[in-house]
Amino acid sequence: MPASFHFRAVNAEGKARSGTLTAENDKEVARELRKQGLTPVYVGLEQNKGFEFELPDFGGARKKEVLFFTTELTTLLNSGIPVDRALQISTELTERPAFRMVILDVLRVLKGGRSLADSLATHPKYFTDLYVNMVRAGEASGSLGVIFERLSEFEKTRDELRGYIISSMVYPALLSLVGAGSVFVLMNFVVPRFAQVFEQGNIPMPLPTRIMIEVSRYTQAYAPIGLAALAVGIVAFTTYIRTTEGRLWWDGFRLKVPVLGDALRKAETARFARAMGTLIANSVPLVQSISISGAIMNNKRISNSLNSVAQGVKRGEGIAAPLKRTGEFPPLAAHLLSVGEETGKLDQMFLRMADVYEADTRAAIRRFTSLFEPLIILFMGLIIGALVISLLLAISSINEVAV
Repeated sequence: MPASFHFRAVNAEGKARSGTLTAENDKEVARELRKQGLTPVYVGLEQNKGFEFELPDFGGARKKEVLFFTTELTTLLNSGIPVDRALQISTELTERPAFRMVILDVLRVLKGGRSLADSLATHPKYFTDLYVNMVRAGEASGSLGVIFERLSEFEKTRDELRGYIISSMVYPALLSLVGAGSVFVLMNFVVPRFAQVFEQGNIPMPLPTRIMIEVSRYTQAYAPIGLAALAVGIVAFTTYIRTTEGRLWWDGFRLKVPVLGDALRKAETARFARAMGTLIANSVPLVQSISISGAIMNNKRISNSLNSVAQGVKRGEGIAAPLKRTGEFPPLAAHLLSVGEETGKLDQMFLRMADVYEADTRAAIRRFTSLFEPLIILFMGLIIGALVISLLLAISSINEVAV
């Protein structure tokens, strides 16, 4: 069935064009654009122009911009367009003003005589060490187009995994929030009304109802203090885990949580393997690759363990044995890398390892949510069920007194 596709493309002079075309799929749109003498940069389903709910950034939008920028540069450079002109075109294709200013600044530094890698390095919030070193390797080998293509694949894979993890955790978080809100409304608005009825009518209360009313009174009396204490606790905890010692403790604790810890460990292994495979495939030295890959990992406990791995590589032990000694990576990882060292295909084995653990991460997240969701439903059901039974007993006692 034909659909409307939004496209961005450039003509022979390098000027940007955008619009929509109706076709069966994106490949037909790309073919039509080429017939018109345009080089397609992006083709996708037309975006909804109506109301959109946009989540807070938290770095996600920034990563999306980098991904689109990388994809656009891949197309432009592989089409033979010079780097400075490709950057200029990217500024015209970029929708966010903030990121457009970043690209313009990169272009300014590039025209000042610096390399593209050094120009990108002036904006570390957008372009990681891995990104910069990959570009530097591409400049040295004269294959920037190929490098940006691999970077695009790397960013897409990482974005897909991150998106899967976030979307999997949305429902359990929403379920917890709704359950807690329901209990709050019952304890602070519904139960006090029943308490007034019993007190005004001097009606004897069943034991469950008395317990429920007392809990409600304590909740109302100490809610401000409790909320203040909770806020202070959250601030103190956040401050602590921002310290080096606190971050190491927190990252270690999360790895020990049943089911969730296994998912986090596999996600970090996949992140490390994907970065290592991409770097080694582009001739970045092994020790330097380990350092760069460790810097982009989220878990500092696992990241710090790579220091001993780098030392082992420097001593000539290879990477598999030092990695196994850390005890921070799944056992299969070391075996796969041993095979990679024996066959001389370490880069391919790292990428294969990334595929394996990305799939395992998705499976582990599914196991966690399949266990976590019923537990939340059961817990909230017990609490709300106890409140409802107490209210029904109260209503029943009032009817008996009336009779």
